[in-house]
Amino acid sequence: MPMDDLPDWVAPWCREHLGGDPVDVLFAVRQMSAVFGLRLADGAQVVVKARADDGRAASCVAAQARLAGRGFPCARPLTPAVGVGALAVHAEEFRPGGDVLRGDSPDVAVRYAEVFAALMAGLADVRVTPPLPNPRWARWDHDGPGLWPGIGFLDERDQSAVPAHVVDTAGRARRRLLAADLPRVLGHADFEAQNLRWRGRRVWVVHDWDSLAWQPEAALVGAAGGSFAGAGPPTLAPIESSEAFLAAYQELRRRAFTAQEREVAWAASLWPAAHNARWEALHGDSPVSGRALRAQAAERLRRAGAR
Repeated sequence: MPMDDLPDWVAPWCREHLGGDPVDVLFAVRQMSAVFGLRLADGAQVVVKARADDGRAASCVAAQARLAGRGFPCARPLTPAVGVGALAVHAEEFRPGGDVLRGDSPDVAVRYAEVFAALMAGLADVRVTPPLPNPRWARWDHDGPGLWPGIGFLDERDQSAVPAHVVDTAGRARRRLLAADLPRVLGHADFEAQNLRWRGRRVWVVHDWDSLAWQPEAALVGAAGGSFAGAGPPTLAPIESSEAFLAAYQELRRRAFTAQEREVAWAASLWPAAHNARWEALHGDSPVSGRALRAQAAERLRRAGAR
């Protein structure tokens, strides 16, 4: 991106909060957030992130800062979240490099579970205002009237395109999740391969801290165990790999889940896949999640005790 194409607020924001003007754009990505990699006049390389200010950003950035300060492999925030009009903006260090760890085998699942266990242990005593509402793909706990959380640009599409098996699976999983009475904790709700980078066998950086959620531990672990293999279009890992993820997580945290927590974990593994399958259907995309969901839903629902 040419410098002239940066939003007008970026240069003065950098000057005020980082002490220098941007002189070069290293990269620019626009998805749910706008992310700019910038070189400042003093040579420093930084990343500036801006997203719609829904009240979540301050807590997410504060939690990320605590983890980075403890040596967890994530980018260290350089500023808190700052309001810029309707946006929440912060800057963090630039941590380039590393590789995506691909694969969905049980062995790969265990490697991801090791990172997730360390992440959850690091967040266990972090005290921030819960980052609510939870990310839309994890928002099974919404208080709206229907099955799905209110997402305008999805709700306005023809819902008859969503396969009946997706709706049925989502409904049964959600009912099981809502029936549980478990304490809420802070955790990463978009734990996909595309959001991590590795150097050899060691994780180099975990990205996407905008996606923290406030949900039962078992639900966060179950969702991660279902989605960890997403290196491209989101999908659902094989059942035996989710099983390996759950077993490794419990062993690493030295705490066995109760029967209820195990059921919640299996139910939560289905919700992001159902959300993604709905997305695919409403956009006419190839049903990557939809096929995996159709193949695995019955067994995952059985393990969840979902009627």
